[in-house]
Amino acid sequence: MTSTSLIGGHVSVTGGLATGGLKYMAEIGAEMVQVFVTNPRGWALTAGKPEEDTKLAESGVVSFIHTPYLVNFGSPNPETLAGSTAITRHTLLRGVATGSKGVVVHTGSAVSQSRDEAFRQLREHLLPLLEEIPDDGPDLLLEPMAGQGAMLCATVQDLEPYLAALDWHPKAGVCLDTCHAFAAGHDLAAEGGVRETFDALHAIAPGRLKLVHANDSKDVCGSKKDRHENIGAGHIGAQPFAEMMRHPAVAGVPICIETPGKVEKNREDIELLKKLRDS
Repeated sequence: MTSTSLIGGHVSVTGGLATGGLKYMAEIGAEMVQVFVTNPRGWALTAGKPEEDTKLAESGVVSFIHTPYLVNFGSPNPETLAGSTAITRHTLLRGVATGSKGVVVHTGSAVSQSRDEAFRQLREHLLPLLEEIPDDGPDLLLEPMAGQGAMLCATVQDLEPYLAALDWHPKAGVCLDTCHAFAAGHDLAAEGGVRETFDALHAIAPGRLKLVHANDSKDVCGSKKDRHENIGAGHIGAQPFAEMMRHPAVAGVPICIETPGKVEKNREDIELLKKLRDS
């Protein structure tokens, strides 16, 4: 892995996973991509087109897949749990077919049940999926949330019991979202805040950070609100992103924006991050 982080974004796949996705990638100046391979707000196991999957795999582009937002392995609802298992398995298989480096899954919420019961469920249903991933297949990347409600994992420190519930499986990686971390109480805007956050992550889960979602925040630190803002236009500000990209834990880790706007705004955010990286 090179020490320089590739910078890209979540891309539209209108026109085909590879055909549309790679076109959008070029339009925004991305060096890597993240995609959905199913409806992000549904349970349908979209088969996709094998030729598009192969085209993305053979493009050599570093890619990641995000599971739908409905996925929650901590849910007390049996239908949600069954749906989460089925669509995560399906997305991992699509990850193998597309040559993706990782499949991102939100770490979920206990909703109305105890954390102990939610962690038991997590172990019972997510650990077998990790076992099914081939050695050369994608990592399953756990994305901590903003901390609202009964979230199972929001702060970097919350990753320790979460990964422990999964037996520290070698295929369990981490996707850190800067907006989520800020909302959960990691003050990335404060002096030393970036270093402290990523030092803690490295101490708890060394080598497991595989992707960063670079998003500024519309809300203040500790708000527990997941509202993304364009880079430098929110309460985090631009400079912490430069500091983040210089932290050893982030060396070579791809950086993916999920910020508001379409092509023009995406391009601006990526250009700014590249400038901060290369300065």
